[in-house]
Amino acid sequence: MNIRYRIARLVLPALVVLIFLSCGQKEEASEPSVQNPATQESSPPEPAKAVGEPAYGDALVEGSIGDASNLIPMLSSDSSSHAIAGLVYNGLVKYDKDINLVGDLAEKWNISEDGTVIDFHLRKGVKWHDGSPFTAEDALFTYKVMIDPKTPTAYADDFLQVQKAELIDSYTMRVTYKRPFAPALASWGMGVAPKHLLEGKDITQSPLVRDPVGTGPYLFERWITGREIVLRANPNYFEGRPYISESKTRIIPDSATMFLELEAGGIDLMGLTPIQYTRQTVSDQWKKRFNKYSYLASAYTYLGYNLEDSKFKDKRVRQAISYAVNKQELIDGVLLGLGEAASGPFKPGTWPYNPDVKPYAYNPERAKELLREAGWEDTDGDGLLDKDGEPFRFTILTNQGNESRQKTGVIIQFSLKAIGIEVQVRTVEWAAFLKEFIDKKKFEAVILGWTIPPDPDLFDVWHSSKTRPSELNFVSYRNEEVDRLIEKSRYTFDREVRKECLYKIQEILAEDQPYTFLYVPQALVAVSSRIRGIEPAPLGIAYNRIKWYVPADQQKYKIAF
Repeated sequence: MNIRYRIARLVLPALVVLIFLSCGQKEEASEPSVQNPATQESSPPEPAKAVGEPAYGDALVEGSIGDASNLIPMLSSDSSSHAIAGLVYNGLVKYDKDINLVGDLAEKWNISEDGTVIDFHLRKGVKWHDGSPFTAEDALFTYKVMIDPKTPTAYADDFLQVQKAELIDSYTMRVTYKRPFAPALASWGMGVAPKHLLEGKDITQSPLVRDPVGTGPYLFERWITGREIVLRANPNYFEGRPYISESKTRIIPDSATMFLELEAGGIDLMGLTPIQYTRQTVSDQWKKRFNKYSYLASAYTYLGYNLEDSKFKDKRVRQAISYAVNKQELIDGVLLGLGEAASGPFKPGTWPYNPDVKPYAYNPERAKELLREAGWEDTDGDGLLDKDGEPFRFTILTNQGNESRQKTGVIIQFSLKAIGIEVQVRTVEWAAFLKEFIDKKKFEAVILGWTIPPDPDLFDVWHSSKTRPSELNFVSYRNEEVDRLIEKSRYTFDREVRKECLYKIQEILAEDQPYTFLYVPQALVAVSSRIRGIEPAPLGIAYNRIKWYVPADQQKYKIAF
């Protein structure tokens, strides 16, 4: 399953996204790579539910707050789309349960001594879902699409590092890089596109946008916008036919409603909110029906500023807001303690994480000082700061259906009111939120999240060249020193050099505060206890999804196959 593409995406936090994005992703912010293995909380199975033999059949119905936007992986940057596309497409490589890169469509590869040439040896006998054979022509075509300036993809840069891509034979492709490029191998986790269906056509207008044809474990069946997306098991999948015959994602843009659906048996799997996890899922009866999993997500939530907005151009203003937000209050009040304060774009405890960069301490007096220095004062006694006759007011946008983010927004609203800043919190439906506001940069501030990919390349989210519309540096952060360090870190295989660069970047981001980094949440997942074969691992729980099964005597849905 290509559910592990390394590029950071925006996370649809609490819910389904965190389940599948063990690697980072534009919420896009959502799927998490974890240092600590996932833990399972469940009651011992009753005799009647003793683990049975793996059997084919049944369906897995999961809930998602947001609908997909585009099912061609290179064209989408949101986690809802990638979660579906990851079941339909394969990359050349993927991450295993221990977060090591292993072959997917590539059976093996050779890397030259200087790291600039990779020969991919591809699997033979793999077929696209329409029966056409998969060959190296498809891999080469995917590369050409990625570097085509007409392709509206946020992920082109990794492929623009390739000096030359060529076919050695029908199942061998050689890629030569201009210079050593640390994310090179991982970048080939991008879903491979079918040449025979896309060559010579406008990919953005392709039927595959809504009716994808891949090589993956599941075949696309139907997509009813705003309602559901249904996939069927691929009987000829090269890693074996998935036991679960149907994978259905129901779009339920409200976590409370989704939870009611879970309890009523309308869905089998969802990401829980903290209150659902800690207080609403503790009865013996509930534990008999579901298993729960929790682990520190490879994801973080942030308050991001539109740096092209005059209110946020002065870093002292951004620093002031960071001092005014009590992160522990957010962790206690929103996450019920199930998370940690974030200080930057990496997960605590991982090798790129700089422990010397501390989260901003809650200090409203320091916040007021900084605002005064930046020229914001209450000159008319109305309780609001003002500057050049303009009161300090702004709106925080976040996506509809995410209770944690909405609560976070409200707490920030009260915190900033205490220092003289008036904030409105507005929620917008996910697809419209991305299309109309994020991609067009029509916002003042946003609460969003990112998943954190296994490879710590920061280029797509933080480099100055990635600030165009629909790209991932949508807050328009520009810092020449950060650019230089990002480039240095990605053009070396020396981990110590990379670490030194990434540590320094975190120090600069802490000073600049283009985001107020808020928290790293726990991923909280509930799965029907009839679903067996789930084995928590450092990558999360979804890496072996084709091995999940329901014993024959407990199957609920009768799927014609």
